[in-house]
Order: sequence, then C-alpha cells, then structure tokens
Amino acid sequence: MTASDRRSHWQTVYLSKGEQQVSWSQADPQPSLRLIKSVAPRRDASIIDIGGGASRLVDALLASGFHDLTVLDLSEAALASARERIGATGEAVRWVADDATVWQPPRAFDIWHDRAAFHFLVEDNDRAAYLDRLHRGVRAGGHAVIGTFALDGPEKCSGLPVQRYDPATLGGAVGPAFELIAHEAHRHVTPWGATQSFQFSVLRRK
Repeated sequence: MTASDRRSHWQTVYLSKGEQQVSWSQADPQPSLRLIKSVAPRRDASIIDIGGGASRLVDALLASGFHDLTVLDLSEAALASARERIGATGEAVRWVADDATVWQPPRAFDIWHDRAAFHFLVEDNDRAAYLDRLHRGVRAGGHAVIGTFALDGPEKCSGLPVQRYDPATLGGAVGPAFELIAHEAHRHVTPWGATQSFQFSVLRRK
C-alpha cells in the first residue's frame, strides 16, 4: 500500500465514522499514558504521538502538565477532530498531517509513542522507512513506547492486514540501536465490548 493509499483510507475512515464506531477508541488512554510517564518524569519532555489521530492521549498529556507535544497522523480529519475537542488548550500542540514513512523528523524527541500504527506496515520497505524515522526521531537516551497487536491479536483492523508482534520480535525489528527495557500485555476493550490482545514495549535509544 502506498502512502497515498494509506492517507485516503484513513481519511475516509475518520470522515465516515464517529469515535464510538472505531475499534481503537479509548476514553482512558492506558497503558500509553502510564508508560510515557514512567520514562518521562520531567513535564518538559518532548513527545511525539505517531498515528495519534483523534486519540485522547494528547488530552491526557496536556492535563498531566506535558506541553512539548507533537501529534502526527495520516488523516487531517482525525487531527481536526482532536483539535476541535481540545480547543484553546491544544493551541501549543504541533499537529502534523503526514505519513510516518515519508515524514522527516525535524528533531530528535525524548519520547516516541505509537499505539497501533507500526503494525499496519506489513511490507518490508514501509517498515524500513518507518524505522529510519524512528532512529532519527529519538535522541540518545530517549525512549520509544510502541503498542501493537500481540501474537494472539487480530489479523486485520479496519479492513487492513496487520503484522503482529511480541516484545522479542518487535525489539528485533527495531534493531540493536534500541534496548528493550519493559513490556506488558494489554487487553483492549472496543466500544462494542470485544477484546483485542495488544503488547506494549518500551525501548531505550542507546
């Protein structure tokens, strides 16, 4: 799937469905928020949320006192939804409508967060492009918090195939520049009550 195809797919999803009509919706963005706080004790940490879309993580980070925030997503509609929801509080957030496989990181961040974006990259060239941005987009000593479907999770989401991971295979995919320092299983409950098996891994940039 090309970057243009991905953008068209997700723009259509967010233009046609409400928050309670998509499986990944979370009122309380856990365990993402807790894991970010565990590796970012200072509230001036720079954080980028890859595939953040209309997620409520940015709301929770702002409420927790974080202020150097960037949200990147393919869908302008998703970002617009989040901006409208947050209002004036979100004026300091950098909203970036782009594909993580072609976007150029403007700097190295303290925290790179990705809940359920990387696992949509099922082609080797797309994964390599994403990982190039990850390596350039996290400072030495910084951290990546990445959540994907676990090995017993869904094989598809939003009509698209996904690549499932456990912490070992995710760490292997990310490569030796990062050290896996923590991981946990997570059972996400969709708005209609179904459960999905995720794994969250925390990796430190060497």
